Parts: sequence; structure tokens; C-alpha cells
Amino acid sequence: MAEQNRAPLPHAFHPEVATFTVTSADLAPGAELGEAQVLTGGNVSPELRWEGFPEGTKSFAVTCFDPDAPTGSGFWHWVLFDLPASVTALPAGAGSGDFEGLPEGAVHVRNDYGTRDFGGAAPPRGERHRYVFTVYAVDREHLGPDEDSSPAVVGFHLRFHAIGRAQLIGEYASPVG
Repeated sequence: MAEQNRAPLPHAFHPEVATFTVTSADLAPGAELGEAQVLTGGNVSPELRWEGFPEGTKSFAVTCFDPDAPTGSGFWHWVLFDLPASVTALPAGAGSGDFEGLPEGAVHVRNDYGTRDFGGAAPPRGERHRYVFTVYAVDREHLGPDEDSSPAVVGFHLRFHAIGRAQLIGEYASPVG
């Protein structure tokens, strides 16, 4: 997929907010996702840590979105919110399995696989997709939606309550054969 034909990134049409830094031991910016973050591999959410978020942050949200999915609306792999402002890192697997390392009170909504967790990369054979991991600094302790909300409703609330945003983009191509 040529760069000029790629869908816009998920925040291209959102208001500008402060930026901060998100890093991962499992993912380098622009690098290939590891097998652990692939649906048919480990299907494990990556380790993430963030810093430099704006003053006034009362909670965080974390999402993973594939803007290149052949759906017309992208594909949500992970939507997590109401992380306390004291939490500045998630260990690998916090969004997967038994949610070890996920703080109490954090809320998962269904991803586009229909599960309330991290769902790994699974682009159609031969296609290379981007996976945009975003950490949002939020101006309230509780964003508002509940676990039965859609990713779109969470995104709507984030549009109005995000005061900062950090993103880390990895890529993955399914084998052709």
C-alpha cells in the first residue's frame, strides 16, 4: 500500500492538544510489530510507558487503531480508559488474558473483534497496516462511557476531554503465502 494511498491517522481531524511521550520495550516507532502483538501469535498487548503529559491530567486512556483496515472506518484493536493519573505504565499483557498489571477501575470496551481486551494485528494476506497506539491524557477521572459503549462513543468523549496525546505507530504485514 503506497504511503499516499493510506488512510489518515486517527487524530488528523481532532483538535490540537499537548503532546507527550509514549515508549515501549516491545515496539519501536515505525518498526514491525513483534509476533507477540499479532492475533495468531501471542496476542499480547505491548508494554507501554509515558511521561511529560500535561498538568491537569486526571486519568488516561489507551487505544490501538488500524486506519488501514479495509472497512471504511478502520479497526479498533484496543480501547481502555479510566486509568488513574498515577499510572504511567502498563506491563506487556495488561490488556490481555487475565489483565495482570491493569489497575482497578480501568474500563475496556469491545474492540472490533467483539472482545473487551487487546486484539492483535491481523491484516489481510499481503497487506501492510499501521497500528496506532495512543495514550490520551484526560481532564477528568472518569471519562463517562461504560463498558458497553462502542469505541466510537469513547472516541467522541476523548475528542472533548483529551488534553494531551502521545502515539506510537508500528506496522505489520501478513505473509502472502
